[in-house]
Amino acid sequence: MQATSRAMVLTGPKTMEMREYPLPQIGDNDGLLEVELVGVCGSDPGIYKGATTFGPRPFPLILGHEIVGRVKAMGEAAQKRHGVEVGDRVVIEYAMGCGSCQACLGGHYTTCENKRFYGSMISSDPPPHLYGAYSEYVYIDPFSKVHKIGDDISPEVGVLICAVLANGVRWLRQIGGVSIGDTVAIVGPGQQGLAAVAVAKESGAGPIYIVGLERDAPRLEMAKRFGADEIIMSDQQDAAQVLAQATGDQMADVVMDASGHPSGADLSLSLAGRRSTLVLPGMYKAPVTLNLDRAVLNEIRLLGVFSQDFKAVGPAIKMARENRYPLEDLITHRLPLEQAEYGVKLVAGQVEGEVPLKVVLDPKL
Repeated sequence: MQATSRAMVLTGPKTMEMREYPLPQIGDNDGLLEVELVGVCGSDPGIYKGATTFGPRPFPLILGHEIVGRVKAMGEAAQKRHGVEVGDRVVIEYAMGCGSCQACLGGHYTTCENKRFYGSMISSDPPPHLYGAYSEYVYIDPFSKVHKIGDDISPEVGVLICAVLANGVRWLRQIGGVSIGDTVAIVGPGQQGLAAVAVAKESGAGPIYIVGLERDAPRLEMAKRFGADEIIMSDQQDAAQVLAQATGDQMADVVMDASGHPSGADLSLSLAGRRSTLVLPGMYKAPVTLNLDRAVLNEIRLLGVFSQDFKAVGPAIKMARENRYPLEDLITHRLPLEQAEYGVKLVAGQVEGEVPLKVVLDPKL
């Protein structure tokens, strides 16, 4: 095994460079993952720019929390705990937690008070360095949440399991409570919106509406392959009026805003019916104005949601294995590590003429 790992390191806001780190010594309770693919998350551009959503960023750091790869080394206790062996293809959750704060002790490690998350809040300066997957290798921390997916799931699907599909499972199904016969509206036909459509379909919901803009036409058409029943282009139609006419003014039982834009939150609230649920996973990066009178008068539940967790990843793996949805088609750009900065700019919408859906980095390219 090689002695070092190349990694693209964010040394400060908008500054990224290739560095090389020594591979850590592995004990009984930790491990090392050889990265096959890493996704460029929609939150990565904000981190790249130095966003302080969770507080000051501990530069230098290695981005990348949508992780799939093979176990390169792992201690016996860790193998037993995770149910994996060296050589297995696995995915690793974004949040690992610290195990000692109030959130972690209560089982809510996705909101760890010490912010022990891959690819966002752990510096690469101190050993074991490799806490992000814009790298050839990732350190498997003793608190990491590791899931075996096996060789029957490709890396192209595997990279979407945790931070796309399992997000949808947790946000829409497990927290949002979408169920059989619910009318569902998803605002935003990006990767997370399409995954949410698939989760709604799996949950027996219907009809399922996907809301986007005219420029999103290819994505909206793809949404049909993920289970959407109806398309609404909100810059061409009054989305609330369309839904009101279709439902006899009952509107949607469950709405999720996957737009990531302040206007999407208000639009989503306008689609929610009486005693309905509005799921809000977006990192809006700007103040959001909502007509909260509507929420009060109609007793609408507004639910903030963040990340996947252990309970959501299992169902997501099963969905991926059943192969009912064209998950691999979400990947539109595959780049080498050296082009990580370009990949982040693609996702940020800063590359003229490019409208990416899912960008991944491949350390083997």
